Amino acid sequence: MRTSGVLLPIASLPSKYGIGSFSKEAFEFVDQLERGGQSRWQILPLGPTGYGDSPYQSFSTYAGNPYYIDLETLTEEKLLTREECEECDFGSNPGYVDYEKVYNARFKILKKAFLRFQQDEGYREFVRENFFWLEDYSLYMAIKNELDGISWSEWPEVLKKREAGALQEKQEALKEEVDFFKFQQYEFSRQWKKLKSYANQKGIQIIGDIPIYVAFDSADTWANPELFQFDQDGKPVGVAGCPPDAFSATGQLWGNPLYDWPYHKKTGYDWWLKRLGYCFLLYDVVRVDHFRGFDEYYAIPYGDKTAEKGRWEKGPGIELFRLLKEKLGDLPIIAEDLGYLTESVLKLVADTGYPGMKVLQFAFEQNPQNVYLPHNYQNNCVVYTGTHDNTTILDWLKDMTEDDYAFTQRYLNNSCTCHEELPWDFIRLAMASTADTAITPIQEYLCLDGSARINHPSTLGDNWKWRLLPGQLTDGILSRMRELTELYGRAQTQKENRR
Repeated sequence: MRTSGVLLPIASLPSKYGIGSFSKEAFEFVDQLERGGQSRWQILPLGPTGYGDSPYQSFSTYAGNPYYIDLETLTEEKLLTREECEECDFGSNPGYVDYEKVYNARFKILKKAFLRFQQDEGYREFVRENFFWLEDYSLYMAIKNELDGISWSEWPEVLKKREAGALQEKQEALKEEVDFFKFQQYEFSRQWKKLKSYANQKGIQIIGDIPIYVAFDSADTWANPELFQFDQDGKPVGVAGCPPDAFSATGQLWGNPLYDWPYHKKTGYDWWLKRLGYCFLLYDVVRVDHFRGFDEYYAIPYGDKTAEKGRWEKGPGIELFRLLKEKLGDLPIIAEDLGYLTESVLKLVADTGYPGMKVLQFAFEQNPQNVYLPHNYQNNCVVYTGTHDNTTILDWLKDMTEDDYAFTQRYLNNSCTCHEELPWDFIRLAMASTADTAITPIQEYLCLDGSARINHPSTLGDNWKWRLLPGQLTDGILSRMRELTELYGRAQTQKENRR
């Protein structure tokens, strides 16, 4: 079935109070996708963020980001007043997230809602169903806040090593704070389920996104150190990253702890079964970031300042995915298989049957055999004009060499002199391709420049901030979006007519 969709992070929605949330604007965006003929909405990871604000470095692989809780919903439920919300300083620029101000204001206002909240059976049921991760996460966050945010690796030994008596003492002393974090997760879950249900009713599936790795400073590593390559002092033996390449002379040092794959195998990959099973309660389709790490992963000695001295180690390979299929069935997974791919990685993706990714911004290097050029696609793939890690089409074209630009023009058969309209040519190229699914970042429909970029990998300070402005996605753009979608057989109404 041919489908198409739009990539827009929750944080980028034009909600009130400083950052995108599960607000009425989120429901309106779903309506806009429906009017544009789309059937997929791809988002970024939903986990709580810390230093650097990256959704790929979360305090928990299970928890949701409290920034996304809609304050207007809490107002309707009489847990907050409109005046209390409007008195907070969430930042003054509606086009960008001011994370420092959001952080300083969001938890204070949520605390007011929590103190007015009365636990009911719905809340108690949520706590029971999510006990396997919620207890550790809530206690971890409460202790972390008490200790001014320092990493668990710097906590007192009795807490760092989870001595039962010390944990019980903290559980009692920090009960209100622990309950506050449970409340946040309950509200996040309720609101997200309502939004996802609304999208599904409109014929729109949510494509979620999960990092292959967890953050070192997370409830996952603190509560389950045996899952990772840690020494006796709780320090990583090696950390994740990518080797030097044409884009980075010293490679990429991500710093995430590496999995102890022999231990995972011994447990029947129980943690992975639980993790992915939970993901499919949140999303309809899951994009797994850095999929090649399941075949081979790059291990960098802990403490190194660059990724130059890492080495490749074997991952679990197809064994994990055969078990997933046996236990959980055929899961709709997208394998993020970008970058340098060996024969063994290509074989793993093929053996799983999962669709890989094709990115048009990687295609135009004057090589007709380039695998990212549409004439080389097979059906079982997802084509993107660009991802959250790419700049916008207009910005990318601006930095092209003359020869690459000339090749691009020939490939598009484009004699148009209107440079600002070129993003639509790439949207058309993706829509017309044989790929089963085409995903386009909303910035391309708006023909925006590089100031609308979501993330610039290996940099800090100016990422994850861009936001859609109210009224920016017009009826005219949606009509044009639908026209292209219908022209290339990807629109919802066409799918309904085929049934």
